[in-house]
Amino acid sequence: MPLPAFELHRPRSLDEAAACLAAMPSARLLAGGTDLIPAMQQGLCAPSQVVDLTSARDLAGLDFFPDGGARLGAGVRLSALEFHPELARRFPLLAQAAAAVASPLQRALGTLGGNLCLDTRCRWYNQSWSWRRACGFCLKKDGARCHVAPGGERCWAAYSGDLAPALLAMGADLELAAPGGVRRRLPLPAFFTGDGARPFQLQPGELVAAAWLPGSSAGWRGAYRKFRVRASIDYPLAGLALALDLEGPRIRRGRAALTAVNPSPRLVAGAETLLAGADPRDPQLADALARLVRQTAKPLSTSSFSPAYRRDILALYARRALLDLSAPGCSFNAGICNS
Repeated sequence: MPLPAFELHRPRSLDEAAACLAAMPSARLLAGGTDLIPAMQQGLCAPSQVVDLTSARDLAGLDFFPDGGARLGAGVRLSALEFHPELARRFPLLAQAAAAVASPLQRALGTLGGNLCLDTRCRWYNQSWSWRRACGFCLKKDGARCHVAPGGERCWAAYSGDLAPALLAMGADLELAAPGGVRRRLPLPAFFTGDGARPFQLQPGELVAAAWLPGSSAGWRGAYRKFRVRASIDYPLAGLALALDLEGPRIRRGRAALTAVNPSPRLVAGAETLLAGADPRDPQLADALARLVRQTAKPLSTSSFSPAYRRDILALYARRALLDLSAPGCSFNAGICNS
C-alpha cells in the first residue's frame, strides 16, 4: 500500500520534539523508520502528523563515565552500538544484541530508542488491512476480540525488541523527556505495561531520551541468543539475554531476561538469587535456570511456532548461554546465536 498523506515536522532538539508531541498528541515519532514506515504501508497506522527526530542532534550522544557507567542517547544508531569499541569493552551484551537486529541496512538506520519502542507484534495484527478485515480485525486494532486469547480483555501481541532484554539484564534506567526541559528517570521494567495494545508508560508529550547503564554492570560477560525464521533479517520469535559477573570460578551476580514471548520484555524471576554465588559449570544450575526461564516465558499463538516450542528453545538457550559464559577464556562476545 502507498503511504497515507501526513505532515512532517523536523524539530532540531529534544525539547522541540517534546513540544511537538505535546501539541500533537496523535503524532508518531520517526527515527530510522524501519518499523513505522512498514506499519503505515500495511495500514496498521495512518498518522496525520509525523515528527522526524533525525535532526535532533542532542538525542545521539554516547557518554562514558569514570565509574564504568554510560548514557546512550535514544537517537544512537544500532550500527554505532554494534561497533563502538568502548561499549563492547564495558557492555558486550548490548553490542551483541545490537548486532543481532535485522540486517546491516536496518542497523544503519535503526536507533536505540526506536528498537526499545517497537510496537508489539502478532500474526493476527501484522497483516494487510484486507487480511485483518476478513478475520474481523482484533483487539489491538479496529476490533473487539483477541484471536490469541478470545475470552480475555487484554492484547497478547508480543514485544519483539532485541535491545530491551540486554538492557534489563544490565540493570538499565530510561531517561524520559517532556516539554519545558522536564526529565525523569525510571527503571526499565517500569517502562513496559505488559499490555500489547498499549505497551509503554509514557505521559502526553514524553519521549525516550536516553538509556543509562550503571557502572556496577560494566565488564559483565554477556550472551544474547535469538530464535528467528530467517537469520539475516527477522524479528525474534524468542530471545534470551544472560549477563554474569564472575569472580574466580563463581558467579558474583547475574541476571537473565527474555523477549518476544510476552507482551513486554521480562527479567527472569528468581534468576538473580539463583545465580548469586553459584558455580556456572554446575549442570544442576543450568537445569534450575532453564526451569525459571520456562516459568517466566508466557508465549501464546502470536507466531507460526507453537508456544511449547518457543519455551523449549529458551530453556535450551539458557543452558547453552551459561555454558558459553563459564568456559575458560570465554570471549566477551561469546553466545550470539541466530538459530
